[in-house]
This record gives sequence, structure tokens and C-alpha cells, in this order.
Amino acid sequence: MGIYKDFAYYYDLFMDDIPYDEWADYIHLLLKNNGVNDGIVCELGCGTGEITGRLHKLGYDMIGIDNSEEMLMQAGDKMYDDSDYSEEGDFDGEYEELNNNIIYLLQDMRSFELYGTAAAFISVCDSINYITEYEELVSVFKNVNNYLDRNGVFIFDLKTEYFYKNILSNNHYRQEREEGVLIWDNTYDEERHENAYDITIDVYGDDDTYYEIKEHHVQKCYTIDEIIKAIEEAGMKLTAVYDAFTQNKPRDDSERIYFVAREGYQPGKTYL
Repeated sequence: MGIYKDFAYYYDLFMDDIPYDEWADYIHLLLKNNGVNDGIVCELGCGTGEITGRLHKLGYDMIGIDNSEEMLMQAGDKMYDDSDYSEEGDFDGEYEELNNNIIYLLQDMRSFELYGTAAAFISVCDSINYITEYEELVSVFKNVNNYLDRNGVFIFDLKTEYFYKNILSNNHYRQEREEGVLIWDNTYDEERHENAYDITIDVYGDDDTYYEIKEHHVQKCYTIDEIIKAIEEAGMKLTAVYDAFTQNKPRDDSERIYFVAREGYQPGKTYL
């Protein structure tokens, strides 16, 4: 069973409490602090494009990469203004100038390909936690390093073991909206350092009927030392590690942390 299939169509509905504006502003701050004021920024695991679109409005030429076609369909829909549609729902407008430089690619972050290099890569909303094998994590980082401009930066976040063990572990969550109910049960495996999410969505129909969506997700937590080792194996250089949404060092009870890594020069690499 795949992930972010039918769930993709209801993802934004149930994630409406995420402060995307604040998250995008924080990423923008980190980009500027590392000399990336404009240019191409590529987001790995872009999902429905909430961060991608916001960073584009802040002046970046965005590329969004995700391996869920359904999530990218939701992202693509946001490239149009409601005024571009007739009352019958037919598209009768032009591409918004604001969104002309957003490109969405259906690719896996472990093996993506681009036509040139980018000023920066980002990966947020714990997308990297979905990489559950260390060797594949290194592959992601190597691929990023390969497509970064000289001295380009990679900014990404991770949920921590503290969060999995003390917030999620063995807990049951229920979110209700007018259109349906989302239920997710969590199980944390301390030996494998993996958290399993069993997600159930009951969607209500107009005639008081409903249908059920089920997905099984697994995320892996890594220690800071493991991430630093993977960054170095990939040829990049660690710049900073922050407690999320601050510029402070991570705490023992940090729930999410951010890493900033810089491109490592590769002899013979072509920079475009």
C-alpha cells in the first residue's frame, strides 16, 4: 500500500493548523543568512506545495520534487487563481505570472535528476524522516551535493527521538472536520528507531454515507551524529544545527531540529 495516495486529496484539510507562513519565513531567514537571496531553490518532498509557493512569493525560482503524483496534483492546482475558472469550472485564464517559475517534478529524492544546479535545496515537514535506511540517506545527500551551486546550501528538518518517544509513541489522535475525521495511531520501535503511523480517514458524503481511507507510514529518527556523518560521507560540510524555528542549539527536549549544510566542491563538476 502506497502513502499519500487518496490521503493526498485531504492532506491540506487536516493539516490546516500548520503555521506555514511562519515556517516559510524561518526558512527564508536561514537562506538569507547563508547568502541565498534569490535564484533556484529546490524543495525535496514538497507535498502539496505550501512551502514551495510561499518561497516563490518571497522571490525564489522554485522546483518542487515529490514521489507522490497525487500530492503534486494538489500542488499544481495552487498554481492557478480562482478567477481563472468560469462558473462551469473550465479554465479560461492565463498562468499566473507569480507562479510561472514553479516547476513540479514527480521524482524520488533518492535518485532525482535536474538539468542544472540550484542555489539551495530545502526539505521540511519531516520529509527526510521518511528515508529509513542510512545508506539511502547518504544517497539523498550525495545527490543534493551533486546539484548544488558552488557553496550552495542544503536546509532540512528532522523530527527527533524525543518527539517520537514522548509525544507520539503509542498515542491515538483524532482530528474532526466537517468533511470527515482523521485518526492516527502511533507505535515507536526503540530498537529500530522508527515510528509507525496507522492513518484512517473517514470521509463523509452528501447523502450521509462515508468511505474509508487507510495508509501505513513509517518514519525514522536519526541522531545528530548520524546526520553529520552522512553529510560528510556525501562530501558536504555541516554549517549549523538549530532547535527548530530558532538559531539556538538543539535541546534534549527539542521536538524538531534544522540542519544547514554547504556544498562540497567536486573536481570536474559542471556548475550551471
